[in-house]
Amino acid sequence: MRKNSSFGKFNASGAKQADAPGFKSLSAQWCRGWQVLLRIGRAIASIPASQNPKSTIQNPKFLLAIGTTIALVAVTSLAQAQLPTAPLPTARPSAGASIQVTPTTPRLGDTITVTARTASTPTPTVTMAGKTYPMFLISGDRYRALLPTTPLNKPGNLPLQVQTVTDHQNFNLRLQGRSFPVQRIWLPPDKNEPLDEREFDQVDAFKQIVSPQKFWNGKFLRPNNGPITTGYGVRRYYNGVFANDYFHRGVDYAGNSGSAIVAPAAGRVALIGYEKNGFNIHGNCVGIDHGQGVASIFLHMRRIDVKVGDFVQAGQQIGTLGNTGASTGPHLHWGLYVHGQSVDPVPWRDRGFE
Repeated sequence: MRKNSSFGKFNASGAKQADAPGFKSLSAQWCRGWQVLLRIGRAIASIPASQNPKSTIQNPKFLLAIGTTIALVAVTSLAQAQLPTAPLPTARPSAGASIQVTPTTPRLGDTITVTARTASTPTPTVTMAGKTYPMFLISGDRYRALLPTTPLNKPGNLPLQVQTVTDHQNFNLRLQGRSFPVQRIWLPPDKNEPLDEREFDQVDAFKQIVSPQKFWNGKFLRPNNGPITTGYGVRRYYNGVFANDYFHRGVDYAGNSGSAIVAPAAGRVALIGYEKNGFNIHGNCVGIDHGQGVASIFLHMRRIDVKVGDFVQAGQQIGTLGNTGASTGPHLHWGLYVHGQSVDPVPWRDRGFE
């Protein structure tokens, strides 16, 4: 992680620094020491010169003078080591954004949350794997972005950059691998219809909606009371052929035919599709925009009770469970998308995202 830092100034408060304790006494000791040293120098000068250098070195006065000089030099050096020095500048946190990324070790299918506190404009952005995602103001000076990961991502290092007008921070996340089961699905001839590109064009356009408002609040609800038969991320063979680049983009609930389907969170209905109108794969379906790039889609429905433009609340019935489209039996498929990518809905139900 790289983060800009600024350095504090000396005497930031403007007040004069007081002398360190013992400073005056140390100064006095130096004065007395140098006075003694001068006396020793005079004593050395008064030692009679000898024709024999060895006798001079063995002279007691000379030896005493040399020993005392060495001792004074050592004491002086120790005193100087205790001299007060100007404080070195220390790094302090950047005046830019305060940024948090969770989780730091996401698994395939996890939704990554990036929050930033900054009073600067324009709005911060986040870049991950070469794609830039918007951040949305959620309170005061606090912004948040939600980033998707899927089973098709490669585990390993996941670089992430957060850009504000005053700050640029790099993060290197570690994307953890995850094991997904494999299923073999056999569709009857009447369910193995050729694909209609118009169906997928409409669904893809719905998944790309990014409304600035945040409609949901707290944990997402379970959309149907039936047991879960297929979890998120399962890989599949259809009629004996492996579906490359496919994974189960949601959770299947095997409820009773005609049982209620409710909105897991508040949002605006932005997609309605009917099998009779060419939705041969998705069947009768409803798409709800929860805001800020988060969307739910409900497939294989029997009856639809809402229309495009309706605003629904969490827990409100939107239709009933059925067996339309590419389905082998009555069930509900709930898919959750973040910025057009399918993410695991389970964390959204277990802990929620603000």
